[in-house]
Amino acid sequence: MDEPNDDTGTKTFEDCRGLLFSVAYRMLGTVADAEDVVQDTWLRWSGADRAMVKDPKAYLVRIVTNTAIDRLRSAQVRRESYVGPWLPEPVLTAPDVAEDVELTESVSLAMLVVLETLSPLERAVFVLREVFDFSHAEIATTLDRSEASVRQVAHRARQHVAERRSRFTAGRAEQRRVTEELLSAMVGGDLDRLLAVLAPDVVLVSDGGGKRTAARRPIVGATQVGRFMAGIAQRPYDGVEQEDMTVEFVDVNGVPGVVIRGGGTVLSAMAAEVSEGRIHAIHLIANPDKLQTVAERREVPLER
Repeated sequence: MDEPNDDTGTKTFEDCRGLLFSVAYRMLGTVADAEDVVQDTWLRWSGADRAMVKDPKAYLVRIVTNTAIDRLRSAQVRRESYVGPWLPEPVLTAPDVAEDVELTESVSLAMLVVLETLSPLERAVFVLREVFDFSHAEIATTLDRSEASVRQVAHRARQHVAERRSRFTAGRAEQRRVTEELLSAMVGGDLDRLLAVLAPDVVLVSDGGGKRTAARRPIVGATQVGRFMAGIAQRPYDGVEQEDMTVEFVDVNGVPGVVIRGGGTVLSAMAAEVSEGRIHAIHLIANPDKLQTVAERREVPLER
């Protein structure tokens, strides 16, 4: 990466890098796209007449947000032809992320899935307002819209998310315990134990992207989900035998999750939503294109 001529400009950008990536990742749902948008923002910042920039943070957030909106509009067209359900790219998060309830909620796979149902403009407004607490006036400046318009979009987006986002209140220890029980029952092919840990209306969404075996539609109901999970645990996956797989319990997007490795690569990453001792939703990502960051065991900067 080429650097600007002055150290002050470099430091200003680096001070904002975590924020910029965090906005872009919530907007786009993939690490590579978020990093590309941050790189584009850097190039714009490098070529800007910074003497004319009164508020560098606002300037940088404006660039990253609008660049992300443009990229998201293109991505939505591509996702229409995606094989099976599209899920966000999972990321490994440090334990301190889980200590911040609002931060964990904002980066959870479940929340990112809901954000996918918003328009690019609604998503930008929701992320800036609800996650990063920008004022309506600041967002209006960022998006070149009136404050009244931004308020309307913010209300619509907030209502949309509230209608689709269930809130589960399990503590970290309970989430970990239930997730471990799920994996133990799954590996053992024990349907009864699976049914005991799955909520009656549980939904499993798996993303193989047409590159690995995955359900092409969400699976609904404890019996159906239990049978699916017991089944995949009893046979080779992507050419890897079960005895050659390893299971790692890690934090995936802020909650206790699981990474399964085998054959020298990551086969899948999974996170579950838990409430009252049972699992209500499971997100399982097997598309190898979305597992590179996890494979590298690389934690990405996420903040709010």
